Amino acid sequence: MRITDLMIKQTMVMDLQATTKDAAIDELIASLSASGRINDPVLFKQMILKREEESSTGIGGGIAMPHAKTKAVNEATVVFAKSAGGVDFESLDGEPAHLFFMIAAPEGAANTHLRTLAALSRLLIDVEFIDKLKNTQTPDEVTALFDAKQEEQEAAKKAEEAKAKQEEEAKAKAEQSSTSGMIVGNPSNMEAFVVAVTACPTGIAHTFMAEDALKKKAKEMGINIRVETNGSEGAKNVLTPDEIRRASGVIVAADKQVEMARFDGKPLLQRPVSDGIRKPEELISKAAAGDAPIFHSQGKAASDAPSAGKTSIGSKIYKDLMNGISHMLPFVVGGGILLAISFLFEQIASVDNPIVKLLQTIGGGDGAFHFLIPILAGFIAMSIGDRPALMPGIVGGFMAASSNAGFLGGLAAGFLAGYVVIGLRKVFAGIPKTLDGLKPILLYPVFGLLVTGAIMYYLFDPFFSWINTGLIDVLNNLGTGNAVLLGLVLGGMMAIDMGGPFNKAAYTFAIGVFTSTGDGAMMAAVMAGGMVPPLAIALATTLFKNKFTEDERKSGITNYVLGLSFITEGAIPFAAADPMRVLTSCILGSAVAGGLTQFWKINIPAPHGGIFVAALANHALLFLLAVAIGAVISALVFGVWKKPLVDAEKQIEVSAKRSIV
Repeated sequence: MRITDLMIKQTMVMDLQATTKDAAIDELIASLSASGRINDPVLFKQMILKREEESSTGIGGGIAMPHAKTKAVNEATVVFAKSAGGVDFESLDGEPAHLFFMIAAPEGAANTHLRTLAALSRLLIDVEFIDKLKNTQTPDEVTALFDAKQEEQEAAKKAEEAKAKQEEEAKAKAEQSSTSGMIVGNPSNMEAFVVAVTACPTGIAHTFMAEDALKKKAKEMGINIRVETNGSEGAKNVLTPDEIRRASGVIVAADKQVEMARFDGKPLLQRPVSDGIRKPEELISKAAAGDAPIFHSQGKAASDAPSAGKTSIGSKIYKDLMNGISHMLPFVVGGGILLAISFLFEQIASVDNPIVKLLQTIGGGDGAFHFLIPILAGFIAMSIGDRPALMPGIVGGFMAASSNAGFLGGLAAGFLAGYVVIGLRKVFAGIPKTLDGLKPILLYPVFGLLVTGAIMYYLFDPFFSWINTGLIDVLNNLGTGNAVLLGLVLGGMMAIDMGGPFNKAAYTFAIGVFTSTGDGAMMAAVMAGGMVPPLAIALATTLFKNKFTEDERKSGITNYVLGLSFITEGAIPFAAADPMRVLTSCILGSAVAGGLTQFWKINIPAPHGGIFVAALANHALLFLLAVAIGAVISALVFGVWKKPLVDAEKQIEVSAKRSIV
């Protein structure tokens, strides 16, 4: 695919009229909307602005590359625009932007268009090419310039590959003729070698611009470099262990998490991806000289490492906990749905039915549910102490599950195992280098398991078993009033951040009760609370049509399906656009729904599924009524509270006309 297949002429804006960043974004989106390349301008702008919040896409040098990957895009497109006067785009160098490339990438599996966008990003490092672009007057000139440059780039790539092949063959011959395995020639003449990883949150533009900037500058400096990219298609040109071992230093120019444990013990510069674009010479010089803090994989920076970017204790705990929950959830959902289906069959047939037995064996305590707590604990531990902590974490979680310490014991086991391994790293830091190979295969597994297991056996298991038993007794003896209050709290928490920490905390609590006791009362509260926000949005867009754009109404229809399926995240785009009204109204309705499930003593023996498992509830109709009441309350509050619609579509049409003029 050619770059010009995405940069279509009819979307180009050769004389951008906007004078502010927001207006420039609107004008570019108007061009996309007018050509039918996007289906939801409002959602697309939300995603563009979300990306801008992470870091400005005004990369400097007079260029801005706002981009988003979202379902609002029908077809991958790059909108090219020029501004004679320039626009303050909050660029990294503080200078106005004159050239704009708005990248619209469709949601879904990565494919050819993403590689094409990567090629575009690499072209924009060439200063001479940028100067030529600034002098273009028509879309035809822009297209011709890009086609010629891409052909030149492809020819250069082929020549580089041929040269690399020749050098590899020459190196092989030299090694064959060398004596005692030594390389022929003077080692002092060998070029320095560094490795790098580049990554940005969306993996579309900055990732590849940083890669190209580093490679280009390294070539000018006479330094060998290998760059791994973590883009939309995943990691490409992945660094090998031998390359990492040979490198003088490591550059990680990334604004998202990349695999770091492999760089343990290496001088490492960890910078924003923008530094890879703007400061390649500085990074390469320091990495080649080994002038960087030594990285330790357990997450502790060297004493001379910069303090900027440190993670708060709360954020670190949340990240570790979410790592465990995210790996546990497939077991919860898969096992839970199979159990739910088995309950349906049980009502039709009998407990001894072979299909019922099969489904309950696969999904229940002898199958998927058997692994819930061990997997949770293992991946919490791994988030803290890397791979050596996985095994002791899983075993600690299994001990918690087997001893009635339950979910709380599993959480404790995960954090315990992770920090035990970090402690062991410090204990064994002084052993001879020749014994380093024994650490991951002998010392960490044996002592990590021994210490974690002993603490679990003598301290944590008895303690959390006592707490778990007490909690179960309290829940079993809750009066109606207390149960309703708990339902109100859990239901409301599901709508506070719609998939964030509060939502996950409520869901995790309900899962803990469910796996410990088999009681689905709390599951009924969180499921009802989680179903309300998207259903409320859907109802509001149906009942108050004059307060929503056509695209918002279309998204509202989708939320009927998401809400019925217990996918709370469907309401997030609306919450992002109008957080005060959406969140307040949804929390109110979700709390009411959660409280009603407890008032009516509803029990759902399944951890997920929404309406599809409602038939399993002891009072299925009352459960659906609770959800409906909560959704109606939220929809009415939101719809009445929402201000009259400012016609966004007319604004877009106006912007489109301005861009044409």
